[in-house]
Amino acid sequence: MASSVPYTFSSESVGEGHPDKVADGISDSILDACLAQDPKSRVACETLVKSDHVVIAGELTTKAKLNFEEIIRGAIREIGYVNDDDVFHADKVFITNLLTKQSPDIAQGVDERKAEGKKHAKMGAGDQGIMFGFATKETPELMPAPVMFAHRLNRKLAALRKSGARGTEWIRPDCKSQVAVRYNAQHQLEAIDNVVISTQHTADVSHREISRFCIENVIKEVLPAKYLHAKTEFLINPTGRFVVGGPQGDCGLTGRKIIVDSYGGMGRHGGGAFSGKDPTKVDRSAAYMARWVAKHIVASGVAERCELQVAYAIGHPEPTSLHLNTFGTAVLTEAQILAAVQKVFRFNPAEIIQQLDLRRPIYRQSTHYGHFGKQGLPWEVTSRLAAFKKALQK
Repeated sequence: MASSVPYTFSSESVGEGHPDKVADGISDSILDACLAQDPKSRVACETLVKSDHVVIAGELTTKAKLNFEEIIRGAIREIGYVNDDDVFHADKVFITNLLTKQSPDIAQGVDERKAEGKKHAKMGAGDQGIMFGFATKETPELMPAPVMFAHRLNRKLAALRKSGARGTEWIRPDCKSQVAVRYNAQHQLEAIDNVVISTQHTADVSHREISRFCIENVIKEVLPAKYLHAKTEFLINPTGRFVVGGPQGDCGLTGRKIIVDSYGGMGRHGGGAFSGKDPTKVDRSAAYMARWVAKHIVASGVAERCELQVAYAIGHPEPTSLHLNTFGTAVLTEAQILAAVQKVFRFNPAEIIQQLDLRRPIYRQSTHYGHFGKQGLPWEVTSRLAAFKKALQK
């Protein structure tokens, strides 16, 4: 997409220990535990974390036999809330379980069988809604640079914290980052204008030490040196102190970081959260499908940047609409590209699940540092690129 003037775009990320991500992690851990035993589990698990309490609620229909307490404590322990001074501690939190079975009215819309008032016997979408997929050639992951840079910072902080290396003992799990990237009028990366890192820490470390560590061992290690310049501003723990963090400092809820989870605001979002939902919920599976297709479009070279919208009605098997925007970067018309998309890809819920093999316990891998741009996740693998290129030629 060309712009008439240069501009700056910022995106943020949050770490594993951020309260909302703690909630997402617990919800996805429960989902994976269900799918590991019963691939056809119906899961819509919401989590609330605050102080020393965890509440899980939502709908769950599964043949799996689960120890919820063990799953929840394991997820918290993996994040790193295991310090003696943690109010929110893996072994000490109180747990309330408010999960019930899925509504039979919703179930009949999803089930592959006829029902009164249902016009077909196919699997329908688990909810109405609109989902977006986005891709751009500006990073190797075909993701927007601002959000990918922000994710790299938090991922590096977590790796250093979990390494146990000398000089990292003060790092605690809660953290946030933000990166402002300057683009020229042709939407090309020019520079990083500022970087924000807020990391939880122990009370005995100085702000100067935190700042020096984050600049030298995090920012300069993971952000491209060619975009950092003499006037790049580094804002490290700008309040001056961040000792009280995690669920002790703030309530966390599943699905409250949907822009961090997707494209950092550069691509649109339909509003539905991902974590804790099984793949019959198109909020999750169709968003993954749209990303998969968008990535194929950019990887094929037919467009430098694209956004795909797909919409569904609850209980209905086919999308109610598809819309493609290539922001003026395509070498073919959007109608031609969309026609090729529809030859190669299928968008009904059952075939989305089949194409991406989504009835597996893979969702814990997606929880942190964005659901897109990671190696190993099926919607990031351009496995139909040859077929798509062939379809574009017809």
